[in-house]
Amino acid sequence: INMENASSVKEFILLGLSENQEVQKICFVMFLFFYTVIVAGNGLIIVTVISSQRLNSPMYFFLCYLSFVDICYSSVTAPKMIADFLVANKTISFVGCMAQLFGVHFFGCTEIFILTVMAYDRYVAICRPLHYTTLMTRRVCGRMVMGSWVGGFVHSIVQTLLTTRLLFCGPNKVDHYFCDVHPLLQLACTDTYAVGIVVAAGGMIALSCFFILLMSYIIILVSLRSQTCEGRQKALSTCGSHLTVVILFFGPCTFVYIRPSSSLLEDKSVAVFYTVITPMLNPLIYTLRNEEVKKAMRKLWRRRL
Repeated sequence: INMENASSVKEFILLGLSENQEVQKICFVMFLFFYTVIVAGNGLIIVTVISSQRLNSPMYFFLCYLSFVDICYSSVTAPKMIADFLVANKTISFVGCMAQLFGVHFFGCTEIFILTVMAYDRYVAICRPLHYTTLMTRRVCGRMVMGSWVGGFVHSIVQTLLTTRLLFCGPNKVDHYFCDVHPLLQLACTDTYAVGIVVAAGGMIALSCFFILLMSYIIILVSLRSQTCEGRQKALSTCGSHLTVVILFFGPCTFVYIRPSSSLLEDKSVAVFYTVITPMLNPLIYTLRNEEVKKAMRKLWRRRL
């Protein structure tokens, strides 16, 4: 595809989170810390799950992929944003911009599908425990993860291709800290109605997955009434941590993509939530509430030391 065929804009300027120099310095330190925590925390989960014999259930198989997606997802936007806090000239090439747009939607959508698959896993484990091992075989889990990646790719390639075909003839200032569809649509000098519809459809993917997730949790909670007190507590702790992550990720995500974009300032601050804060909190939420992961981590440290 010749991306730059008709557009006279060869690069975009990212306005970032703030234009205040002092605020930018504070943000630099803060987000550098956040990003370090994301890579270290999620990396630790991946290493723990891979190296521990005990964490071989489907739940940890999915958690491992979730952590990997989180690292990739935040890596699409965070390093550029952190570097931009220090420079006056926050430019990004047209191709770089489209690559960033692709990455954000690819990993973001994959994360949505993986979270949905994880909810299904919890549903089978709690509501159909006798069939769990036959329903959630290694092969089925592998296919589910594969499906999540493919779904994310299809969603992302559609969004990206439609955006690259828009005409950009200036201005080229993107009111965001990364290239996303909404701010780019506002800069296009052609009719963006069709792309806008597709963006809203992307929001509908998030919303429908969110409803599937909520339904599965309602069914889980109802079925827990018949379980023993100990079984109920264990189930609630794994579901509780998962539900927390789901709400933190889906809430802001749906808010940004499903409504017509009126305030980009709101969009920016909300986007920080699902591109940085949630990937940072995921490892904490999953490890602090999970005894098995904590034990495996301690074992890993002892071996290392």
